[in-house]
Amino acid sequence: MRIPKYKGIVDVFAEQIREGRWAAGTKLPTHRRLAAEHGIAVVTASRVYAELEAMGLVSCEQGRGTFVCDPTRVTEPADERSVAADALDLSFNRPALPGQTGLLRQALRDLATAGDLDALLRYQPHRGRAHDRAAVARHLTRRGLDAGRERVLIVDGAQHGLAVTAMTLFSPGDVVAVDALTYPGFRALARTVGLELAPLPVTAAGPDLDALDRLCRRRNVRAVYAMPTLHNPLGWVLDDGHRTRLVEIARRHGLTLIEDASYAYLAEDAPAPLAVLAPEATVYVSGLSKNVATGLRFGFVVAPDALVPSLERAIRATTWNTPALIAEIARRWLDDGTVDRLETRKREDARRRQAVAGEVLAGLPVVAHPSSYFLWLPLAPDARPDRIAAALARRRVAVATAEPFATTPAVPHALRLALGSVGLAELRGALEAVRQEAGADAFR
Repeated sequence: MRIPKYKGIVDVFAEQIREGRWAAGTKLPTHRRLAAEHGIAVVTASRVYAELEAMGLVSCEQGRGTFVCDPTRVTEPADERSVAADALDLSFNRPALPGQTGLLRQALRDLATAGDLDALLRYQPHRGRAHDRAAVARHLTRRGLDAGRERVLIVDGAQHGLAVTAMTLFSPGDVVAVDALTYPGFRALARTVGLELAPLPVTAAGPDLDALDRLCRRRNVRAVYAMPTLHNPLGWVLDDGHRTRLVEIARRHGLTLIEDASYAYLAEDAPAPLAVLAPEATVYVSGLSKNVATGLRFGFVVAPDALVPSLERAIRATTWNTPALIAEIARRWLDDGTVDRLETRKREDARRRQAVAGEVLAGLPVVAHPSSYFLWLPLAPDARPDRIAAALARRRVAVATAEPFATTPAVPHALRLALGSVGLAELRGALEAVRQEAGADAFR
C-alpha cells in the first residue's frame, strides 16, 4: 500500500525532534513555507503539524506559530515514575509531616492487639461498614457538611470517588462543564469514559458563571465539575455569592454538581460546601490522601439519596470494597482526632512553604492561596514553558507546565509548582532555580 508523502515528512520531523536535533522551543517553518519546501499543499502541511502535535512533539499556537516541545516532558500529571529519583519534585504533591511513620506503626500495633482481626480478612459491604461511614459523617460536620451516614459511601481514594461518580452519572459523549484550568485527574477520567469537557473561562475570583449559563442554553450540559474550596491549580475559594449563583444555574438547567474537596481542609472558615447549598444536586468527593497520607487510599462520596444505589453498584464493579485494614485505620484516626491534628499541622506547614515561595519569587505574578501546597506562576506570552521545564530537569528540579491542567486548545504559558514534596531547605533552593531558569524578563 502506498504511504502518503506527508507521512514520511511526519516521520522525519518526529525522528529529528526525538533525537534532539531541534531544541525545545524552536519555532518551525510556517505552514506555507513547509509546503513550499516539500512540494505539498498548504492543507497537507497543516496535517503534518497536526499529527506531530497529536504525538506531543510540537505545540501549534494560533497567531504565533508551531514550536518544538521537549519530547521527554509528560503531558499527564507527574508521578513518581516520571521524576528522577534524585530530583527535587515541584511537579507532584506528597505532603507529609515528621512523625507520621510512627503514627502508622502505633496504629498497626493497636490493630494487632484488637479483638476480631478475622473480620478484616473478609469481604466488606460495597459502600463501607456502617461505623466507618458514621466516622466520615462526623468528620464532615466539622467542614460544615451535615450528612448522615446513609448518604456516605467509602471508596479507594478521591480519584476512585470521581471515577464511580462518572460511571454512575454519564454516558460516552456527555458534556461536562469544567474550569479552563482544572485537576488533571479529572481530565484523564473524562478521556477514559468518553466525556466532552466544555471549558469555562476563569477569573481571579472563580469560573465565569455567565459563560456557564450561556453554555447551558446552547448545549445539553449534564454536570459541572468544580473545586469551590481551594481550587487546583489556582487556589481560589469561591465566596458565598459565587456559590449561590452556581447553585441557581445548576437548578435552572438541571445540572449535577460534582464537588471535589480534596484540598478543602487547607482553607479555614470557608463558605458552606455546595453539598450544603444543594444537597439534592451535589456529589461531594474527598479523601485522606492530601490531609493524611497519599498511600492511605481512603476516600468518601456524599451523594443524594437517589444516587446511592447506583454508586454502590459502581463500587462493586470496580473494587468490590475498600480494604478493611485501610478503612479500620482511617476510622480510628478520624475518631481519635488524628486526622484533625494532621490537618492543623499541614495548614501551618503549607503557610510556611508559601512564605518561602513569597520570598524567593517576590515581584513575580504568583497566583496562590496563602495556605495551599501549590502555586501558579504565569509566564510572558513569548516564554517557552517546556524549555524552562527541560532546563530545570537538567538541574534536577521537576516542575509541571500548564498543559496537564488546560482544557482549552490554547494552553496558557505558566508553571504549576507543588510545594509539599520536598523539605523546606530544599524548597528554597528549588524555587531559586525556577527563578534563575525562567529569568525575570520572562515574566510580565
